[in-house]
Amino acid sequence: MKVAIIGGGAAGMTAASRVKALRPNWDVMVFEKSGFVSHAPCGIPFYVGGAVNHFEELCAYDIQHFRVERGIDVHVNSRVVSVDDGQITVEEEGREKEYEWDKLLFATGSRAQRLNVVGEELDGILCVNDVDRAQEVKAKAMNSENVVIIGSGYIGVEMADAISRLGKKVTVIEVRERPLPEYDAEIAAIIKSEMEKVVELKLSERVVAFEGKERVEKVITNKGEYPCDLAIVAVGVHPNTEIASRFIKLGKSGAIKTNSRMETSRENVYAAGDCAESTNVVTGKEDWIPLAAPANKMGYVAGVNIAGLEMHYPGSLKSQLTSFRDLEIGKAGLSESEAIREGFEVVSAFITSRTSARYLPGGLIHLKVVADRNGKLLGVQAAGKDVSMRIYAASALLYNGCNVKDMFFTDFPYYPPISRVWDPLVVAARNLFRKLGIP
Repeated sequence: MKVAIIGGGAAGMTAASRVKALRPNWDVMVFEKSGFVSHAPCGIPFYVGGAVNHFEELCAYDIQHFRVERGIDVHVNSRVVSVDDGQITVEEEGREKEYEWDKLLFATGSRAQRLNVVGEELDGILCVNDVDRAQEVKAKAMNSENVVIIGSGYIGVEMADAISRLGKKVTVIEVRERPLPEYDAEIAAIIKSEMEKVVELKLSERVVAFEGKERVEKVITNKGEYPCDLAIVAVGVHPNTEIASRFIKLGKSGAIKTNSRMETSRENVYAAGDCAESTNVVTGKEDWIPLAAPANKMGYVAGVNIAGLEMHYPGSLKSQLTSFRDLEIGKAGLSESEAIREGFEVVSAFITSRTSARYLPGGLIHLKVVADRNGKLLGVQAAGKDVSMRIYAASALLYNGCNVKDMFFTDFPYYPPISRVWDPLVVAARNLFRKLGIP
């Protein structure tokens, strides 16, 4: 049996490894357009900022590990140019080659959104979602004094943190009214306050052009002009489905439509990772959730099913963690604004609490919990100290469809240096009791 996998990122290599583990005699081929596999674009900001010393550390395993230890036929610098029934055409080594397949997986990931404004082709304007660009981004950041980052989602915030740590002047331009726009205003205000201590934060501004002679020298918005030696565009990503769209059906989001077995509209064709739709666990609806942890699990499920066994992917919560300087930031499930857009009748509680016992030094955590009128948990957001442990707990509760009472009665362990007898999650749940009419 011949299995062809297009894309050697998280989903692709996980699927390939699973197929070979279950069907060691099958021929598993992976075609990756870059020179790396099992790569981690999410690590680029940490490499740029110096937390990761060597670029090679951004790849979980090297190519030879997959070829020798796992028996996977890995093709790097190989771009798939077309897909047909039972055959793919690949551009590699300067010419086109054809390969046969019995089962096929699209794991083509996502690509950076462009602004589509004048001057965007100038040198010195980069995106950071492609691991191939990591070394270029770092080198240019090191040699720049004024850096403008367009977008303040997760990558924008992390790049602002990383480059400001290099001692550069950083300006962040965001078209929305707050940084990390997926978060509600209460949490975003805390993030904004922390960012403004270190970078110039320009909110509600839209980039209309770049200017420069041979390279970028200035970013023009609808409100002002900002000189720069380097501009980083971090305004989001699109599912990379150019090839797939000619062969299989896409979903409403523009990503590849799949079922819970990661099967597509064609028999023996699968999709996983950032190019594929899945289910939002909270809403129960089809959604596009381009994150590393879901991509790995989708790849695992795809691999099991390609191998002829049975496994279903239940979906994702969009659980995420990031930070800016010493401020930890996290979210699982829906924000209040997202829940309202999804048609929920919402109640919420926002609290500020210590994260340690009163008699020990500690920090503050700002926490927002969102639920529906029946008490079902919909989402948790947090910023401050010891955020990650609360988001992990919230993710487990949300994944299991728990309600506010479940959160209140969950036996969160008490350890005075990092938690309280009344954990912040419990305090927030208790605050929601009053709004839900619970004694």
